[in-house]
Amino acid sequence: MMWNPEDYAKNSDAQLKWARELRAKLDLQGNESVLDVGCGDGKITADFAVALPRGKVVGVDSSTQMIDYATRTYADTKYPNLSFACIDARSLEFDDEFNLVFSNATLHWVDNHQAFLQGVSRALRSGGRLIVGCGGKGCAVDVLQVFSELVASKPWSDRFDNFYNPYYFYSDEEYAVWLEESGFKVEQLALVPKDMTHHGKEGLAGWIRTTWMPFTHRVPENEREYFISSFVDTYLEQIPLDKDGLAHVRMVRLEVNALKP
Repeated sequence: MMWNPEDYAKNSDAQLKWARELRAKLDLQGNESVLDVGCGDGKITADFAVALPRGKVVGVDSSTQMIDYATRTYADTKYPNLSFACIDARSLEFDDEFNLVFSNATLHWVDNHQAFLQGVSRALRSGGRLIVGCGGKGCAVDVLQVFSELVASKPWSDRFDNFYNPYYFYSDEEYAVWLEESGFKVEQLALVPKDMTHHGKEGLAGWIRTTWMPFTHRVPENEREYFISSFVDTYLEQIPLDKDGLAHVRMVRLEVNALKP
C-alpha cells in the first residue's frame, strides 16, 4: 500500500491532537529515551524530540514513503536527538533501550499485537512505560457502514471481489490478556469514545483519501476521486454537517498505559 506523506501531513491534525493528549498524561523530565512505533510523517515524533532536549527519540514505521518523508522534513541538524528507521511494528528488535514506547493511531493496521507487545517488552528498560492510542472495538462504525453499502453497489462492486476489512479494532478485554502475557502491569486500559471533526466535505474527503486507502486504492486511479466523492455524499446524507460546517465521525480509541515491572 502506497502512502502519500504530504497529503497525510495535511489531514492528520486529529492524530496530533490525540497524541498530545496521551503525552500530557506523562511526567517527562526531558532526558527520556522514546520509541515512537508507527511514526508516519514524523510530526508527532519530532514533537517528542523538542519536548526531550536531553533525551533520544526514535521513530519507526513500515512505510518507506513515510520514513523518507520524515527524515527529509525533520533533519537531524535541527533535531539532533531524533532518528527514523523503516521497521515493522511486529518485528521490533531493540533490547533494553527505551524508557517509553509510544504508539498513536497506528496499531489498528497491525494484525499481530502479541508480537508487537513482546517486542515492546524487550525494547523497554525495567520500569519503562508503554503508551498506546489506536482504533478500538466499535471505531468508525458509521464510516464502515457507508463503505459496506458503497462497495456492494454498482459501479463499485466489481472492484471489491475477495475484499476483506483490513482494520483490527480490538477490545480492552482482549488487550488485558495480551498485556499480562507479555509481562506488563496495566495502569490504564479503556475504550474511549471520540468525536472526530473535519472541515466540510473537503476535509472529510481529505481524511478518507489519506487514511482509508485499503478501500480507495481498490478503485482505479482515474475513478478514485469519484469514489471518494460518492462516499462523502452518502455519508453526509446520513450524518449531515453541523451548523458550523463540520463533519463528525464517531470514533473509539483503545488507550493503554502499562508498565514493565
